[in-house]
Amino acid sequence: MKKILLLLAFAAIAVLSAVALLAPADAPPSALTELREKMETKPAKKVDHAVFPALQRRFERPQDVTETCISCHNHRHTEVMRSNHWNWEREEYVAGRGVVYIGKKNAMNNFCIGAMGNEKSCAKCHIGLGMSEAGMTYTDATNIDCLVCHDNTETYAKASEQGGAPVATLDFGHIARNVGKPMRSNCGVCHFYGGGGNNVKHGDLEEALFQPTRDVDVHMGIDGMDMGCVDCHITEEHNIAGKLYSLSSMNRNRAYCETCHGETPHESGVLNEHTLKVACQTCHIPVYAKVNATKTHWDWSTVGKLKNGEPYEVDDEEGNHTYLSIKGSFKWGKQLEPEYVWFNGTASHYLLGDQYEDSTATISLNRLHGSYSDADAKIIPVKIHRAIQPTDPVHRMLIMPKLYADAEGEGALWKDFDWRRSAALGMEKAGLPFSGEVSFIKTEMYWPINHMVSGKDATVQCTECHTRDNGRLAGLTDFYMPGRDYSPLVETGGAALLILTLVGMAAHGSIRVIAAKRKNNGGAR
Repeated sequence: MKKILLLLAFAAIAVLSAVALLAPADAPPSALTELREKMETKPAKKVDHAVFPALQRRFERPQDVTETCISCHNHRHTEVMRSNHWNWEREEYVAGRGVVYIGKKNAMNNFCIGAMGNEKSCAKCHIGLGMSEAGMTYTDATNIDCLVCHDNTETYAKASEQGGAPVATLDFGHIARNVGKPMRSNCGVCHFYGGGGNNVKHGDLEEALFQPTRDVDVHMGIDGMDMGCVDCHITEEHNIAGKLYSLSSMNRNRAYCETCHGETPHESGVLNEHTLKVACQTCHIPVYAKVNATKTHWDWSTVGKLKNGEPYEVDDEEGNHTYLSIKGSFKWGKQLEPEYVWFNGTASHYLLGDQYEDSTATISLNRLHGSYSDADAKIIPVKIHRAIQPTDPVHRMLIMPKLYADAEGEGALWKDFDWRRSAALGMEKAGLPFSGEVSFIKTEMYWPINHMVSGKDATVQCTECHTRDNGRLAGLTDFYMPGRDYSPLVETGGAALLILTLVGMAAHGSIRVIAAKRKNNGGAR
């Protein structure tokens, strides 16, 4: 008996040892776990600019600050001057065009149409200083506006219509002594107000993100992870990850959810299978413009109405402009469901001077590429901004009007309300022909929705897509989706098989019952 017990004891020890040896080693922490640990502790500044001797003086001009920055951060200015934030364009490959430079210089939009000829006004959101209508000096490094991105006092501000110059009364020395990693306010002061006001352009980027709660954005919520823009938009040599597809065409240097969450982040295998064709944002951003409304439609054809000889405005109950004499009529929306498209990371663009064929068709200013059969494409949520904007019906090209001038009488639409003159001056500035005729045409523009992310408890539900009528993906018809799509042949065949199965089961059961009774009756006799 003792020998048996000893053998059992040795066997147990051997089994436990084998289990211990064969057990997998502790898995390395995921990128998401590392990020959580990183965000829980806000690192202290490694460099205190307040004690630098070179900054202990009064700066009369922002260019003087830049010159001082470069004296220590040498070569950084060369990185900035290679960036699209500085050049307002980037080198892109576009199918059908080849390699081209795309940016605010030549890409048209259907908000304020374009920057050309309106630089003094548009440059309020440029990282350069001293831009004029002739274009700034792109080789002068002292015109880099370091403070607009690195001010941590949240007091730095650009002046209106001054070619990117800051408000003259600012204490540049105090701001220079308090610089650091860009905060939300540095990014948001431009990106939240694109198109002339809060949330006009993007729909998912607006001033509510300065201090959002988790229900507005699960990443940026001050009651949660409290992440800043640069935590996802990782930057190397002033090259910021993330692309605006109104100005970009190539699938490169993007910011992905998968960088932290991985390709299969769900516990459910079915949900993980969706990530092959469905972008994270599609389910995790059920609505956008969560707090403030975004502009959804702009009609330039109604510009120029006056009251008592003066321009006027009409606002809705929330203060959004629904009519402005200088810009026309608008529609807005809040808590909007996105529209959905296939997207493989590439796009094509309508560029200044492009001619169109069909004057009755809607012009897509930035067509996003992709389809179900495209292995690189996924379904993404978008805001589609629709507009009616000016065109030359003779030359069949969109008009770049001169919009801004310092004073009346210089031909700017926003001062003189004269479409033909503003169109003539704008097209002359662009080096393009103008027939003298102005008409209007429908355009649309696609804005991928990537922010205002909801947590797992507030995502799009299965039945919102897998439903027969009016599902979220009703507009994507190049694939079969269970629960939505219908085939009479398959449905009839399936019903027939089901009926046959039930009939067969009933017949089989009946035969078994009858046979059992006969057997029992025979046995009784």
